[in-house]
Parts: sequence; C-alpha cells; structure tokens
Amino acid sequence: MRQAQGRPTPAMQPRLRLSRGSSPGIPVNVLLHQSDPQPYIAQMRHIVQKTQDPRERYETAVGYLSATYYQRSRDFSDHLSALFALDSPLASQILEAGSCILDFEEKSQGYTIPCRSVDLPESDPQFQSTYWHNSMFNPALPGRVRVLSFIPDWSQANMLSGSELPHA
Repeated sequence: MRQAQGRPTPAMQPRLRLSRGSSPGIPVNVLLHQSDPQPYIAQMRHIVQKTQDPRERYETAVGYLSATYYQRSRDFSDHLSALFALDSPLASQILEAGSCILDFEEKSQGYTIPCRSVDLPESDPQFQSTYWHNSMFNPALPGRVRVLSFIPDWSQANMLSGSELPHA
C-alpha cells in the first residue's frame, strides 16, 4: 500500500477469464475484505464525505489503509470483489456464466483460481466496502454501480511459476 502509494499492483489486478482455455483475460481490480467490514465501512464513508478535494481524500485513504486496514492477514475473508458500471457488459457476462477464473501474477509466481461469481445487493457489507473503498480513490465514481463477489474454489486452484505463467 505504501510502496505503490495506493495504486493497485499487478497482483491486485488478476486477468479475468470466463472459462479455461480462453485467454489472455481482462485485467480487473479486485479487493480483499475484512471478515467483519462494518467498522471499516464507516471510516471509508467518513473519509469520502469529509472532503471534496480528491488529493486530500486520496492521501487520507492511503494513510488509513496503510496504517490499519491491511495489517493482519487473519482478519480477512477469502472472498474478493470488483466494482463495475451498472450496465457493464463484462459484469453481465460473468454473472451469466456463473463463474470465472482469476489469474494472479506477480514477478515469477502466479495462481489460477476458479471462482463462483455473485451479484451483491447494495445492502451487503461487501458491496458497501467495495463502493466506499473505490470512492476514496475515484472522485468520478457514479452513484449507481454493480459489485460482484468472487468466491474461490480452492480445490481447483493452481500455483504457476516461471514458464507456466501466461505472460512469461
């Protein structure tokens, strides 16, 4: 978080494929979620609503997330989420397929993780966490969005390295 100054690293942008064999996939920013996101939702909403200055909002968000949010891996669930425009054709395709594959890659290691995909209602804490997290970094975010949750099937996940990586 600190080293990249809040910008997503390649490891936070898996390539999303709708089925095995399809390639190369579309980069999508995904979020990790605290097992109990409620306390963080309130803080993120406060950061967004406190100022209209995008720079101040950004700096406060990076400071907050660096200092407290990502400190203990045991506090996180294994569900991921991504925010899409309300009328996103990609989100519709993912939901129609019912699942997708996320290919994570960082340096010389990678993971291929099949996931079930779910359209989250606005009342879901993961939806709220995703919306307010993205709002901290994107002042032009529309009021109405679609948030998809990706639930990994760890029994079908594969670790890749070296020449096995799609971009090696």
